[in-house]
Amino acid sequence: MFRLHSIPFSILLENMFNVLEPYHAKFTFPVIASIATKNPELTRSIMRHGHEVAVHGFKHVNYSYITGKQQDNDIKSAVDTFKALKIPVFGFRAPYNVYTEDTPKLVEKYGFLWDIGIGYKPKYRHGNSMFRVQIDDHESTFVCFPLNRWSDDYMADIRGFSVKKMKETLKMVIIEASEKGGMVMFDLHPIRIGQSKYIDVLKNLVEHGTELNGWFPSVTEAVNYWREHGKWKHDAPFCCLLTGDIDNFSFFDYLQRLF
Repeated sequence: MFRLHSIPFSILLENMFNVLEPYHAKFTFPVIASIATKNPELTRSIMRHGHEVAVHGFKHVNYSYITGKQQDNDIKSAVDTFKALKIPVFGFRAPYNVYTEDTPKLVEKYGFLWDIGIGYKPKYRHGNSMFRVQIDDHESTFVCFPLNRWSDDYMADIRGFSVKKMKETLKMVIIEASEKGGMVMFDLHPIRIGQSKYIDVLKNLVEHGTELNGWFPSVTEAVNYWREHGKWKHDAPFCCLLTGDIDNFSFFDYLQRLF
């Protein structure tokens, strides 16, 4: 983390914006609210460039270690924080993609339009369409999305992939998505994917997806368009959602999270 944070986060975001802009591709950034307060202008720069901010909790805490009431307090604090910062948020992803029985109820309680973490559960990962989850005696008011297994940290940290292998893997997934239709969603953390070493992984993904006539909207744009039209914009054969969490803006933020 020290090595990754040696590059200012503003540069990492700028690298991403520069790659995405020529393809009119949008990115959705779930952001830890307590981190957003440390640099609100950097957080707002995401919106200025046409991308989306979402809620990633107030603190980066594993929800399986806290009570439902504590989860409620954490999500409420996050929602209140973004409201105070005048940053509109419509969606949610739990820290670490960890959900307890209480979490979906809270996502619904706070009126989120969508959730992009529940779909990481193995039973959902291989789908290609939006879905709802069962909450007590009804289906959730919010929609969920399958979250592809091939995140940047899974490829680089766990599987030890080279940049070339990461490119090949995501290209394979995007080709499959174009053949199956529907949608595919990736979790690509800005702290890594914005690095000069890895930025071509993002460029390669968007380039191939565009060649296959895929649509790259923000998550909220995708949900709203599908609800209104029942298809993807420009009659695209598939939709690709690019997402990536911002847990820290600096190495000092990371240390504070640990201690």
